[in-house]
Amino acid sequence: MAKQESLECSECPVARTLEAIGDRWSLMIIRDAFDDIRRFSEFQKSLGLAKNILASRLKALVELGVFEVQPASDGSAYKEYALTEKGRSVFPIVVSMRQWGERYMFGAGEIHSILLDNDHDRPVEVIEVRSAQGKMLGPQDCHRRRIVK
Repeated sequence: MAKQESLECSECPVARTLEAIGDRWSLMIIRDAFDDIRRFSEFQKSLGLAKNILASRLKALVELGVFEVQPASDGSAYKEYALTEKGRSVFPIVVSMRQWGERYMFGAGEIHSILLDNDHDRPVEVIEVRSAQGKMLGPQDCHRRRIVK
Protein backbone atom coordinates (compact mmCIF):
# COMPACT_ATOMS: atom_id res chain seq x y z
CA MET A 1 0.00 0.00 0.00
CA ALA A 2 1.33 3.44 -0.92
CA LYS A 3 2.11 5.86 1.88
CA GLN A 4 -0.40 8.71 2.04
CA GLU A 5 1.03 12.11 1.26
CA SER A 6 0.29 15.00 3.62
CA LEU A 7 -2.20 17.53 2.32
CA GLU A 8 -0.92 20.41 4.45
CA CYS A 9 0.88 21.97 1.46
CA SER A 10 -1.91 21.38 -1.06
CA GLU A 11 -3.23 24.29 -3.13
CA CYS A 12 -6.76 23.12 -2.27
CA PRO A 13 -8.38 24.71 0.83
CA VAL A 14 -10.62 21.63 1.26
CA ALA A 15 -7.58 19.35 1.35
CA ARG A 16 -5.77 21.54 3.87
CA THR A 17 -8.86 21.74 6.07
CA LEU A 18 -9.27 17.96 6.00
CA GLU A 19 -5.62 17.54 6.92
CA ALA A 20 -6.04 19.93 9.87
CA ILE A 21 -9.45 19.03 11.34
CA GLY A 22 -10.93 16.36 9.06
CA ASP A 23 -10.47 13.24 11.13
CA ARG A 24 -13.58 12.13 12.98
CA TRP A 25 -12.23 12.60 16.50
CA SER A 26 -11.10 16.18 15.91
CA LEU A 27 -14.51 17.12 14.53
CA MET A 28 -16.30 15.33 17.36
CA ILE A 29 -14.14 17.16 19.93
CA ILE A 30 -14.97 20.48 18.25
CA ARG A 31 -18.67 19.51 18.12
CA ASP A 32 -18.61 18.78 21.87
CA ALA A 33 -16.92 22.13 22.53
CA PHE A 34 -19.90 23.82 20.84
CA ASP A 35 -22.04 21.99 23.43
CA ASP A 36 -19.97 23.62 26.22
CA ILE A 37 -17.68 20.71 27.02
CA ARG A 38 -14.33 22.12 28.12
CA ARG A 39 -12.43 19.64 30.29
CA PHE A 40 -10.41 16.61 29.25
CA SER A 41 -12.48 14.28 31.43
CA GLU A 42 -15.73 15.65 29.98
CA PHE A 43 -14.53 15.09 26.40
CA GLN A 44 -13.46 11.57 27.32
CA LYS A 45 -16.78 10.76 28.97
CA SER A 46 -18.79 12.18 26.06
CA LEU A 47 -16.76 10.53 23.30
CA GLY A 48 -15.62 7.31 24.99
CA LEU A 49 -12.21 7.95 23.47
CA ALA A 50 -8.93 6.47 24.74
CA LYS A 51 -6.94 9.01 26.76
CA ASN A 52 -3.89 8.86 24.49
CA ILE A 53 -5.94 9.55 21.34
CA LEU A 54 -7.89 12.37 23.02
CA ALA A 55 -4.67 13.92 24.35
CA SER A 56 -3.08 13.72 20.89
CA ARG A 57 -6.08 15.33 19.14
CA LEU A 58 -6.45 18.09 21.75
CA LYS A 59 -2.71 18.85 21.53
CA ALA A 60 -2.93 19.12 17.74
CA LEU A 61 -6.03 21.34 17.93
CA VAL A 62 -4.27 23.63 20.44
CA GLU A 63 -1.18 23.80 18.18
CA LEU A 64 -3.44 24.62 15.22
CA GLY A 65 -5.05 27.44 17.22
CA VAL A 66 -8.56 25.95 17.34
CA PHE A 67 -8.41 25.70 21.14
CA GLU A 68 -6.49 27.49 23.83
CA VAL A 69 -5.79 26.02 27.25
CA GLN A 70 -7.09 28.15 30.13
CA PRO A 71 -7.35 27.79 33.89
CA ALA A 72 -10.64 26.23 34.96
CA SER A 73 -13.48 28.72 35.17
CA ASP A 74 -14.45 27.41 38.62
CA GLY A 75 -11.02 28.23 40.10
CA SER A 76 -10.03 24.57 40.52
CA ALA A 77 -6.62 23.20 39.53
CA TYR A 78 -8.03 21.78 36.28
CA LYS A 79 -7.38 23.21 32.84
CA GLU A 80 -10.06 23.86 30.25
CA TYR A 81 -10.01 23.85 26.46
CA ALA A 82 -11.67 26.99 25.12
CA LEU A 83 -12.47 27.53 21.46
CA THR A 84 -10.61 30.43 19.89
CA GLU A 85 -12.08 32.63 17.16
CA LYS A 86 -10.52 30.20 14.68
CA GLY A 87 -12.24 27.33 16.48
CA ARG A 88 -15.62 29.08 16.69
CA SER A 89 -15.45 29.72 12.94
CA VAL A 90 -15.72 25.94 12.40
CA PHE A 91 -19.38 26.20 13.54
CA PRO A 92 -20.90 26.53 10.03
CA ILE A 93 -18.93 23.46 8.91
CA VAL A 94 -20.30 21.41 11.80
CA VAL A 95 -23.83 22.72 11.20
CA SER A 96 -23.59 21.86 7.48
CA MET A 97 -22.47 18.33 8.31
CA ARG A 98 -25.23 18.02 10.91
CA GLN A 99 -27.88 19.17 8.44
CA TRP A 100 -26.64 16.77 5.77
CA GLY A 101 -26.73 13.97 8.33
CA GLU A 102 -30.25 14.89 9.48
CA ARG A 103 -31.43 14.77 5.88
CA TYR A 104 -29.68 11.64 4.61
CA MET A 105 -28.39 9.47 7.46
CA PHE A 106 -31.56 8.58 9.37
CA GLY A 107 -34.45 6.39 8.38
CA ALA A 108 -38.11 6.97 9.18
CA GLY A 109 -38.78 6.66 12.89
CA GLU A 110 -35.14 6.87 13.96
CA ILE A 111 -34.39 9.16 16.88
CA HIS A 112 -31.80 11.87 16.30
CA SER A 113 -30.95 15.31 17.59
CA ILE A 114 -31.71 18.57 15.83
CA LEU A 115 -30.15 21.99 16.29
CA LEU A 116 -32.46 24.67 17.70
CA ASP A 117 -31.85 28.39 18.10
CA ASN A 118 -31.89 29.57 21.72
CA ASP A 119 -34.16 32.58 21.18
CA HIS A 120 -37.10 30.82 19.54
CA ASP A 121 -36.49 27.10 20.22
CA ARG A 122 -36.97 26.46 16.48
CA PRO A 123 -34.79 24.43 14.07
CA VAL A 124 -31.90 26.35 12.53
CA GLU A 125 -32.42 27.27 8.86
CA VAL A 126 -30.63 25.08 6.34
CA ILE A 127 -27.27 26.54 5.33
CA GLU A 128 -27.18 27.63 1.70
CA VAL A 129 -24.43 28.88 -0.60
CA ARG A 130 -25.33 32.25 -2.06
CA SER A 131 -23.72 34.73 -4.44
CA ALA A 132 -22.77 38.24 -3.33
CA GLN A 133 -26.11 39.30 -4.87
CA GLY A 134 -28.07 36.74 -2.80
CA LYS A 135 -28.74 34.18 -5.55
CA MET A 136 -28.69 30.57 -4.35
CA LEU A 137 -25.77 28.70 -5.95
CA GLY A 138 -25.11 25.07 -6.79
CA PRO A 139 -21.87 23.41 -7.89
CA GLN A 140 -22.63 24.20 -11.54
CA ASP A 141 -22.78 27.93 -10.69
CA CYS A 142 -19.24 28.15 -9.28
CA HIS A 143 -15.66 27.74 -10.45
CA ARG A 144 -12.21 27.83 -8.88
CA ARG A 145 -9.34 30.20 -9.58
CA ARG A 146 -5.79 30.05 -8.24
CA ILE A 147 -4.67 33.16 -6.34
CA VAL A 148 -1.75 34.21 -4.18
CA LYS A 149 -2.68 35.28 -0.66
